[in-house]
Amino acid sequence: MAKRQGGTRRTGGMGSTRTTRRKERTGTRSHTAMLFSASKWTSRLLSGTFKTKEEDRVEDKSAREEEVVERKQSHVSAGSTAQQNTRVVRQTGVPVYVMLPLDTVSPDGTITAKHAKALGVGLKALRAAGVEGVMVDIWWGVVERDGPKKYDWSAYKRILQMVKDAGLTMQAVMSFHACGCNVGDQRGVLQPDKQHIPLPSWVLEAMNDDPDLMFTDRWGYRNPECISLFAHDSPTVAGRTPIECYRDFMASFKMALGGELGWTVTDISIGCGPCGELRYPSYPEGSGRWRFPGIGEFMCYDKRALIGLASAASEVGRGEWGSGGPHDAGSYNDWPDNTGFFATTQGNWESEYGDFFLKWYSGELISHGERMVENAFNVFAGTGVHLSIKLAGVHWWYNCRSHAAELAAGYYNTYGRDGYDAIAEMCAKWGVGLNFTCMEMQDHEHPFEAQCGPEGLLRQVRAAAARHSVPLAGENALTRFDSEAYNRILQNAHGGLDNYGIPLPPLASFTFLRLLPELFEGWNLTEFMKFVNRMADGDQVTDKMSAAMDVPNVRMTIDESWLEGDTEEPKESLNASGQRFVLFKFSRR
Repeated sequence: MAKRQGGTRRTGGMGSTRTTRRKERTGTRSHTAMLFSASKWTSRLLSGTFKTKEEDRVEDKSAREEEVVERKQSHVSAGSTAQQNTRVVRQTGVPVYVMLPLDTVSPDGTITAKHAKALGVGLKALRAAGVEGVMVDIWWGVVERDGPKKYDWSAYKRILQMVKDAGLTMQAVMSFHACGCNVGDQRGVLQPDKQHIPLPSWVLEAMNDDPDLMFTDRWGYRNPECISLFAHDSPTVAGRTPIECYRDFMASFKMALGGELGWTVTDISIGCGPCGELRYPSYPEGSGRWRFPGIGEFMCYDKRALIGLASAASEVGRGEWGSGGPHDAGSYNDWPDNTGFFATTQGNWESEYGDFFLKWYSGELISHGERMVENAFNVFAGTGVHLSIKLAGVHWWYNCRSHAAELAAGYYNTYGRDGYDAIAEMCAKWGVGLNFTCMEMQDHEHPFEAQCGPEGLLRQVRAAAARHSVPLAGENALTRFDSEAYNRILQNAHGGLDNYGIPLPPLASFTFLRLLPELFEGWNLTEFMKFVNRMADGDQVTDKMSAAMDVPNVRMTIDESWLEGDTEEPKESLNASGQRFVLFKFSRR
């Protein structure tokens, strides 16, 4: 196996070995000491050299518990399929990543001023906490903003170098959608008044010339968040098809960062729709049209979608089914039993027509996902990166028979029918992984009347992935720092049972949403460090046990100006119980 300073070369799929912790992490770093010269203890913490009185025992245990992975993978030539067979034996738990803020890179292609200095500090703190790496959105609207095939990777190269300097790895998300249109987007940025990152202006101009490049609902609303999947083969985006645009973007990314692919850049998530997820934009919160727990809308009324639907109806000899989606499906904010199509009893989703339409609608989505995966596979084959796609956690109305919100999003998942199995099968065909959310959620935390089922939904998706030997990575849906959320993630990460009581494999990795100032406020960092250690342990220690763990209690008080990185004034102190912590304040000059 090829070796390189700082880690082990990664090969294969998402479930393959994560890098062995770099040995230089245990050495002192002069730049860290310079940043925090006022506190020897803080400097040691951020350089990874904090040791307890039992350090020898801990280090010996860590050496014995190195991750062991056996992978057998078979790839065939470009344009064909790749079937990946995986057997993973984990002894050191689940690696943890952290998402960076959505606006880490601003629309003009620079690292946001508020992030420029603080990001380096945050990355070192994450490394000290035991985090494996970070996830970064690579925005199409940022990189190719100046015109077709005019790519600017400078800001992302800078971030990559900062990640590398901190001793971390990077998961890259090919974000072919706009930022600011989805649930949680405003909370995912540090400049809420400026969070919108649109598609490239030349793409928006193409949409203006050809409005049917946009997903369209039956009322005529056109969604500009991403290009409609029905326009795959339409060469109306500055002379290229959307698929060609995505392929060229990924090829340019490979060329610009190729030397780091499989080394520092370990994972690439392929954006397949709104919010980077494989789904229809059926619940566009950013536009003000949808609010929780509305069922959403079928997004199949652009001209190309209607042509495809009419063709499918003609093939089954029912031309009258091809004029549009269900007429009785309600609107964005309706509830299932307010409609004829999604009704719990005698809903038309159970009719012959309903089955025809839902198979066509969900089938088009899966076909789109496969085309995106095939393009990415052809571009990145041989680089050693792990490819994956992300599914949406549409958990509201999961416990009603029709699963109305899932149907509108494109998942034909109803009572008695598994809508995620076909997606997992497609991922297995190409040897790519799945990313899924809802890891911290529990049913009782949501309004009873919305019939939410995040627990059952997660078990179902995990079971589908396990049946097809597809590695599954997890994310939390909402940013939370409470022990209840952490404990729930731990339970899901290390196994558990599916809806039929069958044991499930552990997650391939977990990505925490996200690196925001709140992570460093109060005792949040201490709790997060305990959580990361518990994930690495591979078991579910109790709160009582975790209190006795060898994790320093770190408290940081952070002024708003910390993001501008003016001055640092750390000082070491003791709390009322005699436990050591760091009072860490950034203040203006």
